[in-house]
Amino acid sequence: MARAEIPKQVRRFIAKHIDSVGELEALLLLRSAPEEVWDVPRIMSRLYIDEAETTRILDRLCRSGFLVLIDKRYEYRCRTQDLQHAVDAVAEFYARHLIPITNMIHAKSRRIREFADAFRFRKDS
Repeated sequence: MARAEIPKQVRRFIAKHIDSVGELEALLLLRSAPEEVWDVPRIMSRLYIDEAETTRILDRLCRSGFLVLIDKRYEYRCRTQDLQHAVDAVAEFYARHLIPITNMIHAKSRRIREFADAFRFRKDS
């Protein structure tokens, strides 16, 4: 499936809110059990990423309005119904079309790195 076949709503959501596959996986993990609260070690064990990266991802998802932090534990709770519907659409599409979504996220990450690299000072310059 080509990138153009990813629904517009899903493309916009990823472009605006998701910077890594780890972020998407964390978001969808907590969405899968919205009645539960999750601590960092539990999430780390499910996503196979280190503590610093897990904490960075969870903090970003909180700032973006997808999670809340209560006593060092995270709960899935979208700030708005629109966000909830968008996450639901992404989850549904991702479950059936993992590769196009991960390719889109990796391409976005690559563009961000290339843009940042353009502003690095180099010894040979």
